Amino acid sequence: MNIPAELKFTKTDEWVKVEGNIATIGVSDFAQEQLSDVVFVEIVPGVGETVKAGGAAATLESVKAAADVNLPVSGKVTAVNAALADKPETVNTDPYGAAWMLKIELSNPAEVAALMDAAAYEAFCKERGH
Repeated sequence: MNIPAELKFTKTDEWVKVEGNIATIGVSDFAQEQLSDVVFVEIVPGVGETVKAGGAAATLESVKAAADVNLPVSGKVTAVNAALADKPETVNTDPYGAAWMLKIELSNPAEVAALMDAAAYEAFCKERGH
């Protein structure tokens, strides 16, 4: 299981990479592994929308299940990865790279500090039997 050290994580398996005041969001390797083959991705908010932590970021469907992706931070959506609609399998093959879902201009950077670091997330995944 891949858990990049520079990322922050949520208990619902989203990751956040912060560069300046922009947060890039996606789902973790653990999440894509649990879902298996992702066949559909729908990103909920559009560019320019203001979003709140805990809201809906995306819906993923796999051959096994459907899953909601939650927003780990609040702010204004600056970019949406529209390519995932045509290549949903990218979530499985490159969860921390090409499968990013949203970029958000942070309105409350303190929310990032409340997220788990890589070590805490790894321990959390182990608690769940992984």
